[in-house]
Amino acid sequence: MFESLNIKTSSRVEMVDITEKIANFITRHNINSGICCLFVPHTTAGITINENADLTVQLDINSKLSDLIRAGDNYSHLEGNSDSHIKSTVVGSSLNIIIDRGRPVLGTWQGIYFCEFDGPRNRNLYIKLIEG
Repeated sequence: MFESLNIKTSSRVEMVDITEKIANFITRHNINSGICCLFVPHTTAGITINENADLTVQLDINSKLSDLIRAGDNYSHLEGNSDSHIKSTVVGSSLNIIIDRGRPVLGTWQGIYFCEFDGPRNRNLYIKLIEG
């Protein structure tokens, strides 16, 4: 089972909680046990797992990444989005999540986040389910 999920972002930098979309995809395909592979096919976006109980965590993550990897620094890449490329490398472009009892296995406070670093844009996320 393979699908592309479209994600519309609204800011240059944001974290979009996609936890329920992933859980619903797993449910729709009736997978009880296996692995959910997530891949972001963009060089200025990423994917991560982090706290989803308090919005300020995402704000802090984006703020610190922007402090460490500043937009407009003296980069060689002329397109003006080198900071976005670097942030996506730091965060990463893929995740594998265990599926058990038809649900993604996550900690109590964890959520799955699509990370936009060069938006707003329409993005894709590839999802592959491996039953087992």
